[in-house]
Amino acid sequence: MTRETATGGVPFEIARHYPRQVELTDGSQAALELMGGGDIDDMLAFARTLPPHDLMFLRVNITDRPVVEHWVASIEMGRTITVLARQDGKVLGESTLLHNEANWTRHLGEIRIQISPAARRRGLARVLAREIDTIARQLGLQLLTARMTLDQSAAQAVFRRLGFQREAVLWDYAITPDGDTRNVLVATKRL
Repeated sequence: MTRETATGGVPFEIARHYPRQVELTDGSQAALELMGGGDIDDMLAFARTLPPHDLMFLRVNITDRPVVEHWVASIEMGRTITVLARQDGKVLGESTLLHNEANWTRHLGEIRIQISPAARRRGLARVLAREIDTIARQLGLQLLTARMTLDQSAAQAVFRRLGFQREAVLWDYAITPDGDTRNVLVATKRL
């Protein structure tokens, strides 16, 4: 299906909802906006605030400029949509929907969320996850998937509250730089 897109490859029906303000559980406000080419330096600064454990199991190293540039290119091609949360111009978190319209998994989307340590426990992960859920529905996706290590109990709780269910545990699926393996939980939500 061909969709009319706004600048940056995001469909107009999605882009028109951004930027906007949301309230977090501590009463503070955050600005939600779509990531684009002008956000590379801010995303790199944000990624470099994340603890090594948060970065360890991402598929790519989001602290590398070429990786973030490729991420933006994927957004511009319409394969990825990323919602940023900011306070005082600084990125507090991001939520990304990865999808591919051209293959046999075109009905699926994968959600990824990263929150700055300073912004945790304020409801931001839940806000960003709901944004991706809404975007996935607007795109006509039928299933969202999320992956996390079994030791990420806070992430599991957020996804459970949002209606995700455990589908599988991939034993020894991820490996740390020092050679220890971790089990990865795959959760899904039907839309």
